Amino acid sequence: MAISFKDKTKIGYSTIPDKEVFDIDDIYGAKHYRRLKTVVRKTQGAWLYTQDGRKILDCLAAYSAANAGHHHPKIVAAMIKALQENYASVISNVVYTDVLALFLKRVATLVPQLGPRFGNNGNKVLPKNGGVESVETAIKLARYFGWKEKGIPDGKQEIIVYENNFHGRMITIISFSTNPKYKEGFGPLTPGFKIARYGNLDDTEKLINQNTCAILVEPMQGEGGMYQPPKGFLKGLRELADKHNLLLLFDEIQVGMGRTGKTFCFQHENVVPDAVILGKAIAGGMVPVSVMVANRSLMDMAFSAGSDGSTFGGYPLAAVAGLAALDLMEEEKLVERSAATGKILKKKIMDIAARSSHVKEVRGEGLFIGVEVKNGDAMVFCEKLLKIDMLCNDSHHHTIRISPPLIINDDEVEYIAEHLEKVLVD
Repeated sequence: MAISFKDKTKIGYSTIPDKEVFDIDDIYGAKHYRRLKTVVRKTQGAWLYTQDGRKILDCLAAYSAANAGHHHPKIVAAMIKALQENYASVISNVVYTDVLALFLKRVATLVPQLGPRFGNNGNKVLPKNGGVESVETAIKLARYFGWKEKGIPDGKQEIIVYENNFHGRMITIISFSTNPKYKEGFGPLTPGFKIARYGNLDDTEKLINQNTCAILVEPMQGEGGMYQPPKGFLKGLRELADKHNLLLLFDEIQVGMGRTGKTFCFQHENVVPDAVILGKAIAGGMVPVSVMVANRSLMDMAFSAGSDGSTFGGYPLAAVAGLAALDLMEEEKLVERSAATGKILKKKIMDIAARSSHVKEVRGEGLFIGVEVKNGDAMVFCEKLLKIDMLCNDSHHHTIRISPPLIINDDEVEYIAEHLEKVLVD
């Protein structure tokens, strides 16, 4: 029986009015996000539904977490089966589970051989929950490598990072953010990071010294403004890392898993890192899971029993969702769909930009597209889009982020183009 969106008892978890939701959140919730005044009660595919019957196209996909769309039936079915058959619950990591073992193998073999200069002996995976945890894991790997392999005194290791980076908001991570809002008042901050301009190889090389152990970079920046680095930048980083015996770490939490039209963003330049960080979409957006994947030799060097751990990292339900999401990515050719659909959508947006007095630049790959506006306040346009039932967000204030689920169809591409035209073309 089809659900009627006029029947308020049939949408989502409760029927409390939107105003009450706002009030409860205001009283009991931390104000750590700037929220738009919309309460989403149900999600399906690329769409969000409200209690009053609005149907909103999701062009944010929870910052790439919902690459497979919301509540994809194949992922939901796998999770329900695990719950009903009693192999979904968290279990102490002092024992093994078959589902985690299969998930680790699937991820390790999906990623190309990392760090081949350390041997073509396969990859290993260390699972966590949110992406920022796996960034911290990669930092631990780099620092241990600097101490163990390069002889850097422990506590003196340095990692090169980039302006406008976004790797999360834990203390160590915000310590090397260039956004004052992320770190003001949260000191003392963690030392050991040097900041270069994104896309600038000369800046990077000048910062390398006897204590440098790694380079940590996003192959494309998301929160920093939806920026692509200049062609050859990632290749240049690989050459610098090899020359100076540094680890090259790629954060693909937002840009991996098909988002940019390749399984991994680094494949656009055929550059292979020593370790890669994945999250969000790796479990279809249904449960939190992230991973740090590295060359087997590096992983075995840095981590031994007791040196790291996570109660829920890769727990059975997360592994089940992850396996289903990875199956889905292959079966429904989400990578190829992202590349093809993204090309069509970007062309349509470029055509709109050519007729708009507001657009400064359009950039991106696959379904990871940024529309920079001239007045620097992209949120004004995002708010206008939400009023006409399309959800976007700003990136670094000046850019509209267009990153819908990879499952969008031709009609939904037209919907995006039509709505962008309404707010961008006078």
